[in-house]
This record gives sequence, structure tokens and C-alpha cells, in this order.
Amino acid sequence: MGRFDRYLAGNVLGATVGVLAVLVGLDALSSVIDELDDLSPDYSFTDALIYVAFTLPRRLHEYVPFAALIGALVGLGRLAATSELTVVRAAGRSLPQLALATLRPALVLAVLGFLVGEFVSPVAEQYAVSHKALAQGSQSSFTGRGGVWNRDGDTFIHVSAVERGGIIHGVQLLTFDAERRLTRSLRAERGTYQEGQWLLEKVSRTELTQDRAVTDALIQQVWETEVTPQLLALEAVALDSLPTLELWPYAQYLRKQGLMYRDVELAFWRKVLQPFAVAGLVLVAMSFIFGPLREGSLGARIFTGVIIGVVFRISQDFFGPASLIFGLPAILAAAAPIGVCWIAGGWLLTRDN
Repeated sequence: MGRFDRYLAGNVLGATVGVLAVLVGLDALSSVIDELDDLSPDYSFTDALIYVAFTLPRRLHEYVPFAALIGALVGLGRLAATSELTVVRAAGRSLPQLALATLRPALVLAVLGFLVGEFVSPVAEQYAVSHKALAQGSQSSFTGRGGVWNRDGDTFIHVSAVERGGIIHGVQLLTFDAERRLTRSLRAERGTYQEGQWLLEKVSRTELTQDRAVTDALIQQVWETEVTPQLLALEAVALDSLPTLELWPYAQYLRKQGLMYRDVELAFWRKVLQPFAVAGLVLVAMSFIFGPLREGSLGARIFTGVIIGVVFRISQDFFGPASLIFGLPAILAAAAPIGVCWIAGGWLLTRDN
């Protein structure tokens, strides 16, 4: 890599990191404001700050493509404003060489974002969700608000909070017969996973028949099920925060259980294709500097880039639900907006070059 390539990459990378910091900061501030509505004697402002702080890795991973778009516009725009890019082009540097030098820092950031989303975000997000659920314990236990829902055969499972290390809180098991009538209800304050089974504590169990209901209390009860701590941990956090390698097996598990799984497949393909989304958006940004859209101020370019980023996100949000409704392949829904970016960016770059 030549001296100018390093200089260009440093400009683009610095601008992208700055934009990413601003976006994540604004999103976190908005989240703190939203959390104010949930404050209570149990869930304090400090708890809300802790919750938002541990969701920062997810937000960072989510905003990498948008930050790469605006960062490339800002970094390249500054060099274009000082005519440095014009001098380099006149010295014989080709457009593909400049494109490669611009893509390098963006792809480095994309890889770092992928690693954060793969190894940091799942752990931090699970802690954030469990911390909030435990802090709100008296409000959310056994109400069905929040928490995790699952199914094991004829038994529907609700867990209010999931901790690392195989510990769950606020367990409710609802068992139905073949005619979908409730036959058993079990509630437990806490559960611990030991030797392939759950040990429930402070249990209240109700057996229902056609003419009566019998309730008894137990200190402990063993619960044998295929539902593992790993599975509950997957369901406790947002799909975008789950590791890529765990999304596909999770989708197949949901499919076997007869539950909704296509949204999990969609999340899998979005995470796999995110580096290609970053590269496509950077190509679009380069068309504002080297293509037919280069005539214009830096502010106008940034404003247009923001609009493009918003349209890209809206298109992702559109194609995702559309694929679920019309039964389209998840990979097609995830790849369609990215493909449009690559085609539009490549066409604009080569139009006047």
C-alpha cells in the first residue's frame, strides 16, 4: 500500500469511526429516554443506564453499514475539496486503485463489526436483558410480559429472565391435552440446569380436571426437557444480537417444533451478507465523488448519503416482512437491497469514467 493509499484509508476510516460514534451515541441517548417510561421503585435510572450500556455492542454492529456510507462521503469529500484526488488522478492513479484503497478501511471496519456482533454483542445483550428482567422482577414475573416463550411438545414455557450459567427466573409451564385444554400449570421462582435437567425451586403446581383443580407446593422439582440453557439464551435476546453460527441451527430447531423460523433465517443471511452491504454502500458513496454526481457541495453529498442510507434501511425492512408474507427465500430478501447498491454504485462510477 502506497503512502497516498494509507493517507486516503486513514481519512475514510477516521471519518467512519467518527460517524459511527455519533450514530451509536444518539441511538443510545434515545434509548435512555425511552427507558424513562419503565422506571419504578424496582427499576431505577442506574439500572436503565446499565441496560443501555450493555446494548451498545449491538447498536455498533447495526450501524456499521450506514457509518461506512457517510464516512466514505466525508473522508473522500474532504480530499476532493482540497483537490488532492484530482492531483492523484492526473498523476495516473486509476479509479479501480482508488476504489480499492477506499474499500479497505470500510471492510476492516466491517470485519471488526462482524466480530463484535459474533462474540461481544450476544453476551452483552443477554446480560442487558436479564439485568432488566431481574430488576423488574416483581412487575414481570408470571405476567407473560417480556421474557422468553418456548414450546416442548404439548407444554408451553415462559421464562421471565435468563442468566448465564444455566439459571432462569420466573418459570411457568402450561401443559395442554390433544383437544387443547389446559391440564397442568406449574410455576417456579427459579431454575438451575444440572446434569442435563432442570431443578426448579419454590414450585406451585396445579392439576386441572373437568370438575376441579388441585394445587400443591413443592420446595424443588426436577423438570426433564429438551429445552437447554443455550436455547433459552438464544431466545432471550434480539435476533440481530445472536451469533451467526447459532442462528441457522436455531432456525432448524424452530422449524421442527412447528414454530416461526423464517425470521431467524432472514437474520442469519443479513449478518452473513453485511460485509457486502458495506462494500455496496461505499461504492454508492464513491459515485458522489468520482461519478456524475460529483458536482455539489460536501453538505449536499452528505445529505443525499443520509437519504440513501435511510432508503436502504427501509428497503431492508420492506423486503424482510415481504419474504415472510409471500414465502420468498430469506437469502433473496437479504440480498436484494445489497444487489441494488452494487448495481447502482458500479453503474454511476463507470458512467463518466
